[in-house]
Amino acid sequence: MDQSIVLSLALASLLVGVVSARDWNILNQLKGLSSSSSQNGIVSSGVSTNLKRYCESWRINVEVHNIRNFDVVPQECVSHVKKYMTSSQYEDDVERAVDEVILHFGSMCCTKTKCDGMDAWIFDIDDTLLSTIPYHENNGYFGGEKLNSTKFEDWMRKRKAPAVPHMVKLYQDIRERGIKIFLVSSRKEYLRSATVDNLIQAGYYGWSNLILRGIEDEHKEVKEYMSEKRAWLMGLGYRVWGVMGSQWSSFAGCPLPKRTFKLPNSIYYVA
Repeated sequence: MDQSIVLSLALASLLVGVVSARDWNILNQLKGLSSSSSQNGIVSSGVSTNLKRYCESWRINVEVHNIRNFDVVPQECVSHVKKYMTSSQYEDDVERAVDEVILHFGSMCCTKTKCDGMDAWIFDIDDTLLSTIPYHENNGYFGGEKLNSTKFEDWMRKRKAPAVPHMVKLYQDIRERGIKIFLVSSRKEYLRSATVDNLIQAGYYGWSNLILRGIEDEHKEVKEYMSEKRAWLMGLGYRVWGVMGSQWSSFAGCPLPKRTFKLPNSIYYVA
């Protein structure tokens, strides 16, 4: 083979390897961008293509709740999950979920001038309002290992989690509509100060209540804890128009809100 051809192929391979994961977006395929085509296996080997399809299928089945109670992401799919969670496709998927919430508001009878103060919305915190992606980037896990809760909480105490894309705008939109916001998180009560500081720094403020897990909640499954807090709010007379979280346990159990909105997150599973 001609030496110049070999050099060209080597250079092309190198360029494919350095394309940013952030460029991975389904819209790029529609535009026919060559970088996206290379990234998504269109010009790669059959083995590579099949693995990407398998990992994307695994991720989608996590999102639709067919795959449950997994301890770790399959090792062969860790890089795929990382690529998705750090891509513009992830941000677009979050934005679409936000758009659906805005459409949901159109079915609500509450407006700022007519609210009676009993219309409510519930947000989870981790990977709903605050992103844990920087933690996984710094530690290289992205679901490939069981979460070390001690190390994870040490990171939380640093108060440096950024806002999930598009969520500050949605949060403020809900507040401006006169709807009371309740934050219900499985974070421990001793992380309250760090959580409040981080939320404010990220652009969230003016919530009606921040509910964290106390000693009495430690041995409860997250889904039981979350449903109990919804029941408590509804028992006070609040109309919960929606719950938004990145885990199915945020919505499980009764009573049910009027709508639920799940954000994508296949890094970990919380029951």
